[in-house]
Amino acid sequence: MTHSFDKDYWERHWEQSHGDASADAGGTPPNPYLTREVGGLEPGTALDAGCGTGAEATLLASYGWQVTGVDISGAALAKASERAAEQSVSDRLTWVEADLTVWEPGHRFDLVATSYAHPAMPQLAFYERISEWVAPGGTLLIVGHLHGGAATGNGHTPPAEATITLTDIKERLGSSVWRIETAAEQPRTMAGAGGRLHELRDVILRATRLR
Repeated sequence: MTHSFDKDYWERHWEQSHGDASADAGGTPPNPYLTREVGGLEPGTALDAGCGTGAEATLLASYGWQVTGVDISGAALAKASERAAEQSVSDRLTWVEADLTVWEPGHRFDLVATSYAHPAMPQLAFYERISEWVAPGGTLLIVGHLHGGAATGNGHTPPAEATITLTDIKERLGSSVWRIETAAEQPRTMAGAGGRLHELRDVILRATRLR
């Protein structure tokens, strides 16, 4: 089955998630790689591309970053705003409802991060697009689903068009522009709806923009 990943798709996704208390995506914790990969960086300006319900964006704000969270879904951003208020970091967050395939930020950021975002464009082209928004000396952090790596235990497998390989991403980042700091494929177990455990197989890439 091919997924469109357009605005209608994501609005349905988040509205359905929020309608089921046992699957409330608003309570989903940030991915564990964020602290590991950027916890030691000096806070500056950050973009969370495809921020969903704001787990990663609010964590960055709690570290002192001034964060812009962009998502195509108004339903997701409403939950993200609630989360930020609950954690008392709203003053360090700006939420933007926009389609990242056409949106332009107008400036670059010290950090551009994306976690499992799936836009209505090829996955690698999306990563290449958002990488242009990293300022020289800044950081790009990509967390995605490994191609061929099923999420097991809850009957869900990421659609093929939403997966990537580490090699594919690295080939898109030229060595004259980027220095790769972290490049890993890693499994992890997390709790899904109803507390059931399932395994994710992730791709994690962190790179520094040289110029």
